[in-house]
Amino acid sequence: MKGLILSGGRGTRLRPLTYTSAKQLVPVANKPVLFYGIEALAEAGIRQIGIVVGETHAEIRAAVGDGSRWGVCVTYIQQDEPRGLAHAVLISEAFIGGEPFVMYLGDNLLNKGIVPFVQQFGHEHPAAQILLTPVPDPQMFGVAELKDGKVVRLVEKPQDPIGNLALVGVYMFGPEIFDSVKRITPSRRNELEITDAIQDLIDRGLTVTPHLVDGWWKDTGKLEDMLEANRLILETITRRIDGTVDAESRIEGKVIIEAGAVIEHSVVRGPVIIGAGARIRNAYVGPFTAIMNDVEIRDSEIEHSIVLEGSCVNDLGTRVADSLIGKNVKINRMPLKPSAYRFMLGDNSEVWIRW
Repeated sequence: MKGLILSGGRGTRLRPLTYTSAKQLVPVANKPVLFYGIEALAEAGIRQIGIVVGETHAEIRAAVGDGSRWGVCVTYIQQDEPRGLAHAVLISEAFIGGEPFVMYLGDNLLNKGIVPFVQQFGHEHPAAQILLTPVPDPQMFGVAELKDGKVVRLVEKPQDPIGNLALVGVYMFGPEIFDSVKRITPSRRNELEITDAIQDLIDRGLTVTPHLVDGWWKDTGKLEDMLEANRLILETITRRIDGTVDAESRIEGKVIIEAGAVIEHSVVRGPVIIGAGARIRNAYVGPFTAIMNDVEIRDSEIEHSIVLEGSCVNDLGTRVADSLIGKNVKINRMPLKPSAYRFMLGDNSEVWIRW
């Protein structure tokens, strides 16, 4: 069995961050989202993985390499532009080579892994196996309708939802799927929808097996989902202090401080992860915060946030919360008079100011 990870999307909902970085490489708990998918496939015993890449292919190739660090072999499959999940399957036919495969969306997280699902798929050999979970906003997802425990209909982002069971971003397919992706036509979004391809399998009388996911699943395409995934993963960490903490600082709860990080005159209240080379001075770092390598937090407070490499948050009079801060960002308070806000912001930025 082979694996296929889709990493060709542009990540428009995470702009401006994704103007300069692939959305699949934005870190959750200081690890790129994409790496969780590779680990899940490797844990399930899959050793040949194809990664469908788009305009951010160079960055993804540099981050993942040949896959040897996970004990897998990675092949890159270039997609000229995002044309739907079924199009990604279509262009991967030569790599799959007639074998069954697991398709994993590169910006998704599934906390309990996929081992039992892969094992069952290998034993039963249906044309497809899909994972489902109830959601409050089914119009945002592909949705399945079940009857007597069988999948009878699937609709992509239905305007009038047919139910609340959304397709989780992990699919298992037999080679029959390639005939179906060749039979369907583009949707109103001008994309080849994987839901249409799976519906074609059903219409041809082939077996599509549903499974309800036990545990949480997150599509990290939006800020709130990214922060929630960060929170959920940080709750699972084990305390480890490898950096330097002075006598005036307090480290409370489940906290990881990587080697080379320095904590001075500060309070760090877990769950928190602080990367190598970070400097926390006269600061408060609150729960569910992930601070990447070489970040500086000085005379400031931050919680429930993700801060990427090389950024600085200094001398702020108000706590930072619920934020995703990109690489090499500088946030400072300007003490000069007259009082004024000064910004340099890219397209699609958001700034919230408390009055």
